[in-house]
Amino acid sequence: MATTRKKKTSGGAGTPKVGKKASGKSTSKTTTLPRTYSTVVRHLLDRTNYERLRVVKYDEKTFKLDRMRKLLKKLGNPQDDIRCIHVAGTVGKGSTCSMISNMLQHCGYTVGAYTSPHLVEVTERISINNEPIRQSAFTSLMREVIQAADQADRNATYFELLTAAALKYFAEQAVDMALMEVGLGGRLDSTNVITPELTVITTIDLDHMHILGSTVEAIAAEKAGIMKPGVPCYSVPQSPEVTAVLREHAEKVDCPLHVIGEDIEFSSRIGMSDDLGAHTRVCVISETSQFMHLPVPLPGEHQAANCAAALSAVSHLKKTETDIDDGGIYRGLAETKISGRMQLVWNQPRIIVDGAHNPASLTALMRSVGSHIPYDSMVCIFGCCEDKDVATMLDNLAIGGDKIIFTAAKGQPRAMDPHELNRTFMEQRGKSCQVASGIEEALEIAARAVSRDDLICITGSFYLAGETMAHLAKLKAKRRSVK
Repeated sequence: MATTRKKKTSGGAGTPKVGKKASGKSTSKTTTLPRTYSTVVRHLLDRTNYERLRVVKYDEKTFKLDRMRKLLKKLGNPQDDIRCIHVAGTVGKGSTCSMISNMLQHCGYTVGAYTSPHLVEVTERISINNEPIRQSAFTSLMREVIQAADQADRNATYFELLTAAALKYFAEQAVDMALMEVGLGGRLDSTNVITPELTVITTIDLDHMHILGSTVEAIAAEKAGIMKPGVPCYSVPQSPEVTAVLREHAEKVDCPLHVIGEDIEFSSRIGMSDDLGAHTRVCVISETSQFMHLPVPLPGEHQAANCAAALSAVSHLKKTETDIDDGGIYRGLAETKISGRMQLVWNQPRIIVDGAHNPASLTALMRSVGSHIPYDSMVCIFGCCEDKDVATMLDNLAIGGDKIIFTAAKGQPRAMDPHELNRTFMEQRGKSCQVASGIEEALEIAARAVSRDDLICITGSFYLAGETMAHLAKLKAKRRSVK
């Protein structure tokens, strides 16, 4: 029996439908609600933001799901009015969400997506059919959420406010499906108040170890916290240690777990064609579909597993959704793109940005660049956060970087001192690299060091990638104004 889909609204991604519950006047006498987009952003930055804090106490007292539930109750419990897919993992969440979203859109669905972090503007985190919420709509929405938070619990955090805003926006816009990406961990994450249609777990590796635990088993236990009784969970192939933790937790909470490559037939291979060049193809055989030799739309062998997870998720929905057809799945998958992942942002010299921010993602980036982008020499501009496994990241960086320039994202308090990065790299690799005070100086140094067939790769954090994109956008605008 097919599931009834919601009727779509006609307002588009930037026009919220504010109902009676959302339009009431504030009862708070002590809070002045921000009125403009810039003041809303400043208000959010004044809230507790675990993305920026150096030291975070990770427990039920700090990450309060009850506080999130109180806020959502004040907003009319919008999470109860939308269908969701919940995605957790160390790497690959954004890519997997993007592939699922595109496939559903090409089957006629209106798809919301809540992702993090953003590259340039905070509005990127809340989107419908790949279009970020407009700043004017975001401002109105956040005023309502801030007002509700002040009535429910004044300690609501940056991420909690944004999560509530996303859920409210998706409910107002009556999206057919909302993809909710976990911000940190899973068990205590603000998004873990939803009851999803299904959950997806991407590759689990060592990251946020000072918060989630020092072993992959401990981290896997936190990610597994998104599993719900009776709600299917699809996991990419994991290490034996991680798989064991996931299976144990799934059995404990009565969650049907499907590990790709074990419970779902999966294979991948490198292919070559005139139109796609070198690329990866996957075969995924599920209960409802046989996807044979489909090209993975995103570069890198590591994207094969993410693609398989996305296909498995959409295949599961086919059991009840009569609108989902293989033709739409193929078209949507083929047209998937994602910002901040091996993204070419400048042509001469060639500059790519990638938000690789842990050892696993950085290794994947170095291998992907080597497989997909021809170049003579590569200059890497690198900056990361101090709570990462810096030593391993630097070793992985050396795999592809012929020349390395260390810098730091100016807007990130957790950014590691580039001089310290240089010192550590010299101790590990026996050679010194250059240091730049910021991305502007780093790009100037890199531009002087490259020739026509060389490549500049900026990586280490989404914050550095975002600052790069904002800086280059200003340069392009300046060039156009001069012409």
